[in-house]
Amino acid sequence: MFSNKILLITGGTGSFGNAVLRRFLDSDLYEVRIFSRDEKKQDDMRKKYNNPKLKFYIGDVRDYQSVLNAVRGVDFIFHAAALKQVPSCEFHPLEAVKTNVMGTENVLEAAINCGIRRVVCLSTDKAVYPINAMGISKAMMEKVAVAKSRSSSHTVINVTRYGNVMASRGSVIPLFAQQIRAGQPITITDPNMTRFMMTLDDAVDLVLFAFLHGQPGEIFVQKAPAATVETLAQALTELLGVSQHPINIIGTRHGEKLFEVLLSREEMVAAEDMGDYYRVPPDLRDLNYGKFVDSGEVKISEAVEYNSHNTIRLDVPGMQALLMKLRFMQAMMRGEQVEPEE
Repeated sequence: MFSNKILLITGGTGSFGNAVLRRFLDSDLYEVRIFSRDEKKQDDMRKKYNNPKLKFYIGDVRDYQSVLNAVRGVDFIFHAAALKQVPSCEFHPLEAVKTNVMGTENVLEAAINCGIRRVVCLSTDKAVYPINAMGISKAMMEKVAVAKSRSSSHTVINVTRYGNVMASRGSVIPLFAQQIRAGQPITITDPNMTRFMMTLDDAVDLVLFAFLHGQPGEIFVQKAPAATVETLAQALTELLGVSQHPINIIGTRHGEKLFEVLLSREEMVAAEDMGDYYRVPPDLRDLNYGKFVDSGEVKISEAVEYNSHNTIRLDVPGMQALLMKLRFMQAMMRGEQVEPEE
């Protein structure tokens, strides 16, 4: 499907965009367009990859005209542009709305108007039962994508939802590694807190699965293992040869959950198990809600959500095996100065 086609990645200078480029820049794609606000990161990527297939577009998803300029002539879009940091979104919630909700509306409207064949929007586990502004804005982003998919006859719009991407920028793993190297105690909010664990390659695989198998409005989730923050810290310190490194428990931060949810009870009722993935069909009710108000849905009361407490739980050796898949961790083990995964 990618042969001789043009792919646009919004927010393409981030961790996900770099992972896609590593996977596909040498494929038979005709062109990859990187759309983002950061000219410095774009220039860094231009020098790093030095590939004529790579084209750069400065702009902001909040600005429809700049999005439209990048979208014209494109075949496919991976929409990764977002405000993702929980604290910054918590203090500036309207900024999260402008980027994550209105920005997504702009991308999808431009895609539909330009006849783009497929768009995959990247979401987060924090969008399920959200308690912080980032999660709420991403939940609304999903609703916008599903609603847009109903009104588009030629552009297939899908959503992927995943948890923490290990060693990406903003992940706790580089923070722990930095604290260890600086001789500072590791700061843990709650040792019993669980999080889904995915690599960047897993994230790319999930987007590609949705790209290849998605019907309009469907949400895709990869089955992922989870670990407690305590297990992660122990696995990391043992790998770095400092198993007795001090740990400070600082308490749960504002906007944090004890565990994350990838599929709600309501979604699990309708979800299709596809082996390594779940597919959730869109809610195709029309505006006549009478039959749903009158009859209800018994299965929802009996369903169990899919969360980081009830998925496969990694022990320390299992967590170490997953950590060792990361280029970041491999470089750390060699004693190299290394930045978070790009």
